[in-house]
Amino acid sequence: MDELSKELVKDGDVKRAMREIMRNGLRNQDGQRIMGVRELMDRLRQQREQQLKRFNLDSVMDDLRKRLQDILDTERQGIDKRLQDAQQKMGDQQNANNPSDPSNQGSQSGQDQQGQEGQDGQDGQDGQQGQPNKSGQGSQRGQGSRTPNLEQLLKQMQDRAAKSKQKLDSLPKSVPGAVNELSNYDFMDPEAARKFKELQDMLKAQMMKSMLNNVRQGLQQITPEQRQRLREMLHEINKMMAEKQNGGKPDFNKFNEKFGDMFGENPPESFEELMEQMAQQMLNSRALLQSMSPAERRELREAMESSLDPETRAEMEELASRMEQMLPIDDMTREYDFSGQESLNLGQASEMMQQLQRMDDLEEQLRQASQRGDAEGIDLDEVSDLMGEDARANAQQLRQLTKELEEAGYIVRKGDKLELTARGVRKIGQNALKEVFQELRKERTGRHNITPPGSGGEITGQTRPFTFGDNFDIALERTVFNGVLRSGAGKPVRLSPKDFEINVTETITPTATAILLDQSRSMGMYGSFQAAKKVTLALQALINANFARDELYIVGFSDYALEIKPEDIPSVSWNAWVSGTNIHHALMLARKLLSNHREATRQIILITDGEPTSHLEGTRAYFSYPPSFKTIQQTLKEVRRCTAENITINTFMLENNYELMDFVDKLTKINHGRAFYSTPDSLGQYVLVDYLKNHRKRLSA
Repeated sequence: MDELSKELVKDGDVKRAMREIMRNGLRNQDGQRIMGVRELMDRLRQQREQQLKRFNLDSVMDDLRKRLQDILDTERQGIDKRLQDAQQKMGDQQNANNPSDPSNQGSQSGQDQQGQEGQDGQDGQDGQQGQPNKSGQGSQRGQGSRTPNLEQLLKQMQDRAAKSKQKLDSLPKSVPGAVNELSNYDFMDPEAARKFKELQDMLKAQMMKSMLNNVRQGLQQITPEQRQRLREMLHEINKMMAEKQNGGKPDFNKFNEKFGDMFGENPPESFEELMEQMAQQMLNSRALLQSMSPAERRELREAMESSLDPETRAEMEELASRMEQMLPIDDMTREYDFSGQESLNLGQASEMMQQLQRMDDLEEQLRQASQRGDAEGIDLDEVSDLMGEDARANAQQLRQLTKELEEAGYIVRKGDKLELTARGVRKIGQNALKEVFQELRKERTGRHNITPPGSGGEITGQTRPFTFGDNFDIALERTVFNGVLRSGAGKPVRLSPKDFEINVTETITPTATAILLDQSRSMGMYGSFQAAKKVTLALQALINANFARDELYIVGFSDYALEIKPEDIPSVSWNAWVSGTNIHHALMLARKLLSNHREATRQIILITDGEPTSHLEGTRAYFSYPPSFKTIQQTLKEVRRCTAENITINTFMLENNYELMDFVDKLTKINHGRAFYSTPDSLGQYVLVDYLKNHRKRLSA
């Protein structure tokens, strides 16, 4: 409430005051700083900027090129190794079949048997086992028929290796072109084939992720039957979107029954939710591409597309086209300026883009909270994940502010508006009063002369000895105490005339005060209205707390004057749209209000920063700047009427130009009131000191 009081003094709008507190933060009762949403937003932006300055998004394609080059190197090394192995085997076989080599004699029988089994296997593969040879006899299983077949096999492998290397050497330089060509390539090395399948799966997964991130199975490691089901699901989504575009109502329940299991633990519950998820994923994917350089962006897009079979690619393209027709995707796409050096692979880049998008969404939540003055819409889990537990604790406290003020009875919600309760108005006045009196103590002002006490009126709590002629308002306890003290304990207590004491009372002069609060444009533009309003709140709190019989009226004026109810004081503001300082109308209205209190001491406190520039004729205000002679004369006539009715006018001027001082001199000569030339900082001191000085009069005995 202390912070809210400070903000309300500025312009009086509770919701706007809450917005300022939300934006700027505050200190709690323990003196700990609670960050406002601006600080939270700045911290979030700094985290995002650190990420952007750390990473190089174009390195994604460098990683893909390295993966592709590793696949090609692995395949070439595998080809060479297979050729070497085949040549080694052929050499070993020839040595085994050479009887002149003494080292082979001891094992000839075993080698012949192995050669025979190998040749039988080859004959079986070629479909030639048992076929007659050129001499018309059956196939001989001896040495002469094995060596030519091994040479033939080696020649075939050499031919295939040459063709494979030629294929690898002629691959396109671009990643998508190479991936597309290798999709139809028959790898000779199993490890190279595995690595290429892994690269394809990664590109397929990223392509699918651009639309349906939460599809559980994705495109990695699935059977042809599952891939067919995935195409069917994409086709059904396209059908529902077409139906929606044509004004129909898609049967989402039927779709969910058939394909809901593919979305994991949290499937979409409606067509609209599905579209929202797809739009978000499409935006994430586009943000990744848009944040890359044009050449790298094009190559990555083509690489992902080349990883899909033609049927799936066609469904995905139709899906993207329909999404663009239904939503302004291009306008919603975000772009990030990465400027760092650290590398990212495709998976890491995708996760990074999701994190940046989450940061953007959280920043928007914080911005809306700042605009609304209500932190209810902030996702605390996101704050915790992205910014840490200390930031979550701050956001949690901001979310509680409005609720706690409502529960304490200081503000009440009426629709979208927040309004002060009567208790809230009193609290703000007390805070303003406390602040002003702190300044009084600081400046050592407000020491008033004390006249001797008198009798009658309200009891002060003091007593004095009775003297002949005093009202017989006996202070009984003090009188009996004096009798016991003089004569000692015992019953009855015997009193003498010297024992009697009476209550000291003071006479309180009821006061009726009208504060004329200048709401003209200059008051707000130069910072005077805030101080003047703070004093008005302080005076109200002072009167309510200490002078219950007094009356306080507030009259606001610019081009016209209008009475302001006490409960509306916190919400008043200055007039930013209309020119005019109609002191004439303000004095007229104040005189009318004070006329109901003829027995009281009546005074007007005029707070303004300028001479009269407007006066009232009938019901119409006439404005003139510089002030016209008629405006000055009409205003001074009203001063004379107030003087004739014993209404004192004390003027507090927040400017000291010649025209203003001349007008105030004329006013004080007519009314015999006082004039103070002060600044907004010292305004509260002067007004309250003057009010207290003229309020109490002690009567002498």
